Amino acid sequence: MDNPDWNDLRYFLAVIEAGSLSGAARALGVEHTTVARRIEALEQVLGLRLFDRFARGWSLTEAGQALLPQARRIGDDVLGLLRQAAGASSAQGTVRISAPPAIAAHWIAPRLAALRPHLDAIDIELAAEAGHADLSRRDADIALRYQRPAAPDMAVRAVAQVQYRVCATPAYVADRAAEDWEFIGYDDSLSEAPQQQWLEEFANGRRFTFRSNDLATIHNAALTGAGVAVLPDYLDGPPALPGIDCPIQRQLWMVIHDDVRKSPRVRKVADLLADSLSASIKA
Repeated sequence: MDNPDWNDLRYFLAVIEAGSLSGAARALGVEHTTVARRIEALEQVLGLRLFDRFARGWSLTEAGQALLPQARRIGDDVLGLLRQAAGASSAQGTVRISAPPAIAAHWIAPRLAALRPHLDAIDIELAAEAGHADLSRRDADIALRYQRPAAPDMAVRAVAQVQYRVCATPAYVADRAAEDWEFIGYDDSLSEAPQQQWLEEFANGRRFTFRSNDLATIHNAALTGAGVAVLPDYLDGPPALPGIDCPIQRQLWMVIHDDVRKSPRVRKVADLLADSLSASIKA
């Protein structure tokens, strides 16, 4: 038997985790034909059929099911090796940052030019993600999150306190009584967000004429005078309405896997990010 290409194992596990060939392709950022080809190569080397191919999707064979626990252990070991290698790496190379889309677009990206002279031979890859990157699988080196992780193998640092404000353009409120205000908020997918729950109570039955699952969209709607919105204080305009205090504050956390934080380049970028965040977002 030839030795397998262990990178093919990543494609095998991706199909299991995603539940489909297309889902695995999206997760890996490749075409579905690439996933199929890599799994076929693994099957050929192992001399086993790992999946039955049906019109409705792929299903693990008994042989594939039997190999799955060991495949997962190997996958975890390889990821652990890569994390430790990243921790032992030099001060040169790429650091991948995962951040909420609005933080990535409105805070980090505009400040990259100012950070650039301090980064030397370090390049930045910035992923604007509503979900949480899996740091154990090296989806990112550094993550900024509004929720503090409970995993014991993560280094966590509080970097900023984000204050929310009730905002609208002066033109919008100038010709409307408060009881006639219309509101802009999150849709049902984000109804549990604390700022949205507070806004629903503040609206007290007044109409929401526009909802979205994206903060940038809500921000732009408010900027054009579409209504009243609750916005974080790091966004520019529209102005906060005088006399209305929104009590919502959210802690922003920086999260790094314990293995990766030993890397000189990751540590340098993390320190620069933390300093810039604390200086530019109201604490």
